[in-house]
Amino acid sequence: MSSSFFIKAKVNPKFAKKGKPATVLKRKGDGDPGGKGKPRAKKLISKHNEEISSDSETESPIVARKRQTIERDDYDETPQEKKLRLAKLYLNQLKEEEDDKAEDDAFETDLVAGRLQEEVLEQKGKLQRLIAKDIMAPDASEIRVLRGHKLPITCLVISSDDKYIFSAAKDCSIIKWDFESGKKLHTIHGGRKGTEDRHVGHTAHILCMAISSDGKYLATGDVNKLIMIWEAKTCKHLYKFTGHKGPVSGLSFRRGTHDLYSASHDRSIKVWNVDENAYVETLFGHQDAITGLDCLSRECCVTSGGRDRSVRVWKIPEESQLVFHGHEGSIDCIQLINEEHMVSGADDGSVGLWSVNKKRPLSTVKQAHGRHGEAGLQQAHWVSSVAALQNSDTVASGSHNSEVKLWKCGQNYRKLEPLFSVPVCGFVNSLKFSSSGQFLVAGVGQEHRLGRWWRLKEAKNGIYIIPLKRKPTPSPEEVKIAE
Repeated sequence: MSSSFFIKAKVNPKFAKKGKPATVLKRKGDGDPGGKGKPRAKKLISKHNEEISSDSETESPIVARKRQTIERDDYDETPQEKKLRLAKLYLNQLKEEEDDKAEDDAFETDLVAGRLQEEVLEQKGKLQRLIAKDIMAPDASEIRVLRGHKLPITCLVISSDDKYIFSAAKDCSIIKWDFESGKKLHTIHGGRKGTEDRHVGHTAHILCMAISSDGKYLATGDVNKLIMIWEAKTCKHLYKFTGHKGPVSGLSFRRGTHDLYSASHDRSIKVWNVDENAYVETLFGHQDAITGLDCLSRECCVTSGGRDRSVRVWKIPEESQLVFHGHEGSIDCIQLINEEHMVSGADDGSVGLWSVNKKRPLSTVKQAHGRHGEAGLQQAHWVSSVAALQNSDTVASGSHNSEVKLWKCGQNYRKLEPLFSVPVCGFVNSLKFSSSGQFLVAGVGQEHRLGRWWRLKEAKNGIYIIPLKRKPTPSPEEVKIAE
């Protein structure tokens, strides 16, 4: 309620000045109808029973604020003031952008620092990504099966970009698959025995294969003591390496290079330079046929020595080796987890977890895939293949007990704990994780890759692509509810 208010007063039009309105505002109490000129004070009663004088000259705070607002709205801004105001707005905007950029730079710096720290740990062989706890067992309907080989698959590799799978079998053939669609992109057919001179390809069982980290070269080794080098993109034959005096059982490219390491039943390790199509050197040490080989980025490799029951780490520049013992049977497969830890499998049914700094296994799981046979004559299922998701705590093993097992490595690789099993019928002769860790690929056959001790007629030769689903990450709201 205002202390001053207005009423309309009528003015005679003939007395109104030109250009002036005929209706003017006249303060009540400024005059009286009688024209005596004396102001009349009249008291009004508010709804709160307060007495307010109508001739009060002071305005209430509410009216004053409204009047100031109206004056500001009606205020005409000069060009100079407008420029100043816009300049201030622009400067404030620039300041906000710089603050946001500083936050982004700090975030990027943290990312780079984290990446560098991971690379340092990876080079030291101490990087362990803890992802096993989040992996879920897939449904049987989600497993894809690729069939194309006539005889048991013996080995396979996955390109580093996870786009292609290369597989080989006892039928001497090599097939390049599209990972996404599962279609054959190229087939290198095997030849018959005695056609080595005129056939471009293998004429004996292929036992091992490797692909370079840049996806340029593919290497394959067979029972005929031959190593063949292919152009991975076109599957064109490039070179043939000879020199081993027994079946070639292991191949691996050193990461980031085209240096190739090969192992053979002749108990030797050979080093090749694929770019130069050249042999480099030979290393000896195993007392029995070498059954497996693997390497990462260091200038060294690891091998499994079959019946000599040893695992060896070869330091190529020093031409020296470290010898490890732990399995009670023939060690048939080995895989590096990182530069300092590895996993192996043997025909005594055990899976071993190793460190290059310890002569004995850090952990051993006996009868990892159970037992078979009649009562009193039971024996453990042979572990025919192992795989490791590099720089993580997840490994896998395969046998012929109709399942692939996934394992979790405990803290500092001190323990192996079972995660789950995936049903796969047949001899699991080869296992590989995709680089992304989203899939596990198994090469399966009716027979063991190194012989014909058993034949599982119900099994089918093929490649099983097993998805590794992750548990959904809870939302912040779900975390709050759980708390």
